[in-house]
Amino acid sequence: MPHTYLSKHILFMLLILISSVIQALPEQALVPGGIALLQLPDYKQDTKVYFKNKRIAVFPYENTWVAMAGIGLSTKPGDYEFSIRRADGLNLNTKVTINYKKYEEQHLTIKNKRKVNPYKDDSKRIADESKRKKKAKKLYSDSVPKVDFIWPVTGRISSIFGLRRFFNEQERRPHGGLDIAAKEGTPIKATADGTVIDSGDFFFSGNMIYLDHGQGIISLYAHLNRINVKPGDIVKQGDIIGEVGQTGRVTGPHLHFAIIANQTLIDPVFMLPKDGNNYAETTKKN
Repeated sequence: MPHTYLSKHILFMLLILISSVIQALPEQALVPGGIALLQLPDYKQDTKVYFKNKRIAVFPYENTWVAMAGIGLSTKPGDYEFSIRRADGLNLNTKVTINYKKYEEQHLTIKNKRKVNPYKDDSKRIADESKRKKKAKKLYSDSVPKVDFIWPVTGRISSIFGLRRFFNEQERRPHGGLDIAAKEGTPIKATADGTVIDSGDFFFSGNMIYLDHGQGIISLYAHLNRINVKPGDIVKQGDIIGEVGQTGRVTGPHLHFAIIANQTLIDPVFMLPKDGNNYAETTKKN
């Protein structure tokens, strides 16, 4: 019997990934900072899918459609629901269990103490930039995302995602991306097709770019030496959008690369190819 939205059998199921497709689809990881995938065998264009009250991306994969939810670092272990809503008023829910994951600490010494304890005169700039960051993070466009991402740069992973960070022994927010150490001036590639949301010089992040890939999936590139794009520019996967630098709050030249899904920072490694020096270095540290 074919699956339908009215079937009493399993309507939706968490997508089980296998090695033969792992490079073509994000990797499911049901932990804080990870990804939850949901197969939608009878998806219709008027359907919207939500996770923790935020709309999530839906994209085609082989002969079906898949919904992808980012799981925030602050998410506590337990059961959470995908909410599937159709224009005809039919609403359905399915549960997913999020497991515990411990993230290690990282202690860094920042020579420019102003980047750890800003001056009073810096407060307005930081507040204005915070609003820009929140606006970029919340963007939701209707274009269907292409999720077969590539690494933006090749280099040693100097900091993995999720680390509890201490700058000059002062605790700050957990690390929301991957730090890829590379020589200053190294070209940075767009990880996927997208549109530039925002770019510019930020107090903590230095020269930074936000790319919209569709339906709340956004990539971020920080601490650049040079920015080659401007807001509104359309880029293709592999286009050179800037150069590795050491601007903002840094200890040396590197690219801070982050991915946002449904307004949530997730570990980029789950969206990237599982080959190459970058991935090997990351898996050693996880």
